[in-house]
Amino acid sequence: MVNTAVRSLTFEEYLNYDDESGFKSELVDGQLEIMNPPTIEHFLICKFLEKTLDGEVLHLNLPWLCFRETGVRTSRNKSRLSDLCVVTVEDAKELRNTSAVFESAPLLIVEVVSPESVKRDYRYKRSEYAALGVPEYWIVDPLESNISVLLLEEGLYEDTVFTANQKIISRTFSELNITVEQVLNAGNLV
Repeated sequence: MVNTAVRSLTFEEYLNYDDESGFKSELVDGQLEIMNPPTIEHFLICKFLEKTLDGEVLHLNLPWLCFRETGVRTSRNKSRLSDLCVVTVEDAKELRNTSAVFESAPLLIVEVVSPESVKRDYRYKRSEYAALGVPEYWIVDPLESNISVLLLEEGLYEDTVFTANQKIISRTFSELNITVEQVLNAGNLV
């Protein structure tokens, strides 16, 4: 992650910003933070989870959508890029022809930890997502071989850490039937 020392941007300027570099960036207190391209492991885990959660949405016939790499506005001049987020169709309709940065809390956000994102995923995004009111936040950590499921309780997250062959328990997807091993193994090239 590189912090570009440009003038401070407003949220509206961020939505229209294009330096033509092709890099994705987050807005943090008015400053752009360029994100490093993810690893193949990261992409594969996200792809597996997106397909799995899409399957659950379809199976349960829910009016929800699962997206990769959308923005989530977490405060006045702050917008994070989520690895995965689950939102209502109604919320998605509001952004149909604009930048995909959700200003209301998604139902679920998933972040996959990379070496450079540990502090961002465990600390900053955790507090920002809680303040926004995101009811469920997953931290998938291939570095530590675990998945933390954080549930919002009275404005703070209560977390449960799942490992190995433990089934992931989700409040949002109560019928979900996957284990930590399945998720992490999805990042392996066979």
